[in-house]
Amino acid sequence: MSSVSPAPGSTASLRTANQRRVLSVLRGRPIEHHEELPEHEGDSYTQAELARATGLAPATVSSIVRELSTAGLLESAPGSGRRGSSVRMAAGAGHVLGIDFGHSHVAVAMADTAGRPLREERRRVRAGQDHHTALAQARDMALSLADALGLPHEEDRLPGSVHHVGLGLPAPITDDVVGSSEIFPGWEGVDARAAAQDCLGAPVSVENDANLGALAEHRRGVARGHGSSVFVKISSGAGAGIIIDGEVFRGARGTAGEIGHLTLDEQGPICRCGSRGCLEAYTSVETVQSLMAVQLPEATLDDIIEAAVAGSVAARRVFEDSGLHLGWGLASIVNLVNPDVVVVGGDMARAGDLLLESARIGLRRHALSAVAQTPVLASRLGERASLLGAVLLAADRTELVGDGVSQSLGPPVGG
Repeated sequence: MSSVSPAPGSTASLRTANQRRVLSVLRGRPIEHHEELPEHEGDSYTQAELARATGLAPATVSSIVRELSTAGLLESAPGSGRRGSSVRMAAGAGHVLGIDFGHSHVAVAMADTAGRPLREERRRVRAGQDHHTALAQARDMALSLADALGLPHEEDRLPGSVHHVGLGLPAPITDDVVGSSEIFPGWEGVDARAAAQDCLGAPVSVENDANLGALAEHRRGVARGHGSSVFVKISSGAGAGIIIDGEVFRGARGTAGEIGHLTLDEQGPICRCGSRGCLEAYTSVETVQSLMAVQLPEATLDDIIEAAVAGSVAARRVFEDSGLHLGWGLASIVNLVNPDVVVVGGDMARAGDLLLESARIGLRRHALSAVAQTPVLASRLGERASLLGAVLLAADRTELVGDGVSQSLGPPVGG
């Protein structure tokens, strides 16, 4: 959908900006320089809370709520009284879709326009499959979710109620083009946005999966309430998403946060990127499985975690060594960025303190004393972090039109 933007500085422009502020808060996006609200059950807020969070006058908020409710974008929350009435995004305002691709999985979530997942699915996939096959599988999963929710759609096209799609990929992305076949085979040189829009028949925004995990943890996870944070995702690879002043920092060409390819030892093991001794060569799931292959052949990561918890000295040592290397890598990024908190997610985070205790030791050993005590926490959102980030990205980019109200919320993530 498209709309003509009002002239800057006009009354209509101010009204649009104020509507955007209210909708942003209802989607869980804090407004800079204004009060951070606690999480609410059902994401409903009283008008007084909206006024505090947006910095707008109560009368202005009341007028905006009335306009957006008339347009069908907001609804009253059940059980609210007249003076303290609460509002939330209306269920009938439409839907957004989040898609998270990994090296060996694809996850899809259908959500409302407030970024609340309604139904989701995760499947394992063959590593290295081409992007056409991957996108077709994600589309089929999305259509299955739509059928389960009773959303009508044409064959091979998303329901018309889906306003936007957020797509996460485990690779550096510049201008929507995926770089490095070594890091994400089957997608190198692909304009992921154009390919996904052609397959799905809906507007798409593309982002690195670690950046999406950082966004989700900042909005709804353990980093909520912190202006700066780093989310490190460790699964088949390792990458970081960086939040600065409440926004994802992507760098000049969109590759900020590639912590997995930080060289720890020039004589170390060969990494898939072609370099030696990269962080991910010491911390990935495959590395842990390889090191335990003699004692626990064909063991999954969860099998190795279970063995470590049961007292296996070898399994515990593998996680300790991985954690120390992780802490070394974290020290570099903490020295540079000085975040409030570091959040560790991805499959390896399931090891909990088996990994994180030694990561904290490694951080203290290699970081400057001023930042050596930076908290290192496990992700609250677990393996869903990047998927939830994709949903939030789609909600932020959604354009809603009704009775003259048109919104395209928020700047591009990190932009």
